[in-house]
Amino acid sequence: MSHDEVAATEGLLAFIGESPSMFHTCAAIRRRLDAAGFTYLPEGDAWTVEPGGAYYTQRNNSSVIAFRVGERALAKDGRFHFQLTAAHGDSPTFKIKAVPELEGPEGTRRLNVEAYGGMIDYTWFDRPLSVAGRVLVREGSRVESRLIAPEEPIALIPSLAIHLDRSVNDGFSPNRAVDLCPLITAGELGEGAFDAYVAKAVGVEPEQVLARDLFLVNRQPACVWGAAQEFVSSPKLDDLMCAYVSLEAFLAAQNPACVTVYCCFDNEEVGSNTKQGAMSTLLADTLTRLTAALGLTPEDYRRALAKSMLVSCDNAHAVHPNHPEKHDAGNRCRLNGGLVIKEAANQHYCTDAFSRAAFEAVCDRAGVPYQTFANRSDMAGGSTLGNLSNIQASMHAVDVGCAQLAMHSSYETAGVRDVTLATQALQAFFEADLTIDGADAIELG
Repeated sequence: MSHDEVAATEGLLAFIGESPSMFHTCAAIRRRLDAAGFTYLPEGDAWTVEPGGAYYTQRNNSSVIAFRVGERALAKDGRFHFQLTAAHGDSPTFKIKAVPELEGPEGTRRLNVEAYGGMIDYTWFDRPLSVAGRVLVREGSRVESRLIAPEEPIALIPSLAIHLDRSVNDGFSPNRAVDLCPLITAGELGEGAFDAYVAKAVGVEPEQVLARDLFLVNRQPACVWGAAQEFVSSPKLDDLMCAYVSLEAFLAAQNPACVTVYCCFDNEEVGSNTKQGAMSTLLADTLTRLTAALGLTPEDYRRALAKSMLVSCDNAHAVHPNHPEKHDAGNRCRLNGGLVIKEAANQHYCTDAFSRAAFEAVCDRAGVPYQTFANRSDMAGGSTLGNLSNIQASMHAVDVGCAQLAMHSSYETAGVRDVTLATQALQAFFEADLTIDGADAIELG
């Protein structure tokens, strides 16, 4: 890998380090938008939007949408439209319950947790763990939200020794209510220790903490590795890798002919059907409000959607070196081969021939490589957020992602070069002068 490719990956790892929870991901994105000169538009305020301006809004402190209005986006030729990417900022983990502690034998205490999303359970054993998220605290007559993300490990889920379970290597199916309770003390700390720890971390007394959304965090350091520096391994590559490369592409791109839009949604791993998820009104609300603020009509907005395109960005399964039989013989992808276009007949991915052709044409013109992925025909695949966002704001859409191994593990692996290649492909999409004619033709100006 080149020095620039490794440096780009180090930027990804810095972003992931800032993003131990979806609330921190939103904050990390907002910091970058603020530094780039974007204007924050709170949902509860009136919006003023002008051609040439750059803006963003957020919901729940866990989803964010940013947009740039091109100087010629309002040209009187009926071409007003949007070019969007959408990724998600949440990852599979365990959420801490409202009553957080479980008593154990000999004075031990454990955290009481439940699954958030579809993780690979065994990958959470014997790793240094911390917590991250938001805490709602009372300050006089005011209740306010504060972020928490202690860097030190405070918990661990210990495996049962092989001497006590001789069949463990024959098959292991842990019980989440029994085996996956993180240990926080061997007896030094008493009842209420976790609540006291959280209160101290946010600078209040325990009785001031009213509620919290806290999640387990794998504190194993991320790294670039391999004799040829080919690999990057980290928690949360799905989907912070796509959230990062699409943000980098969005910030670097210039397109005076349209409105470019960057989306990072929460709650994809649990279905997206929340007020801040891709299935919510957030995207439609943002697009309709910015259209109205530009002096356009609801009719103009609906016409714009018909001429717009979304790139849904969520990572893809690279061919596994030990299990190539799990992948389609012809439609499989590899690490460091470029952005992956995903397609499925059941429409769990939003790609169709029209959107695929449009995205491939953009990449071909930019000279950026890309790959193809489809599931084996006898295996069910996952889904992502493109089709869900289209429920509220329907437009042409294609599903893409970076190839990775061990998706939904607590520690995942991807390719170093793909950070650069994905950024280049998405920047080319943001900068393309697209004219979409229904489902008949795409002109690349």
